[in-house]
Amino acid sequence: MRRKSAGSDDFSELEFKSTVVSSVAEGKAEQALELLAEHYSVDLPRMKVGSPRSHGKNVLGCYTAKNKTIYVLNSDIMKQPFVILHEFYHHLRTSVDKKHRGTEKYANEFANGFIEAYKTVNARRASGS
Repeated sequence: MRRKSAGSDDFSELEFKSTVVSSVAEGKAEQALELLAEHYSVDLPRMKVGSPRSHGKNVLGCYTAKNKTIYVLNSDIMKQPFVILHEFYHHLRTSVDKKHRGTEKYANEFANGFIEAYKTVNARRASGS
């Protein structure tokens, strides 16, 4: 997992994370994935609506390392930052060691970190800081 150095990024880490969450919430999940893939220097995952056969029909999202694809239950899920970020974490982990070793706990923490950054940035904007 290589990340760009702080000096090569126009955004602070909080602003970057907030931008990613905003992009997903605005229906621009593909744009958010492009930002994430570039930021973490990994291949861009594909995204598809529907579930692969090996997963249940009612899961909101899943990631398959074999074809580097994030699957979402329906198009509405593509606007849910938690799900997209959670599944991107699995892509990120498998990009490093080719095994699906990213536990659900860590995927949840990764997604929640972005959402907390989004809340922080919006609170600062609202207060005029």
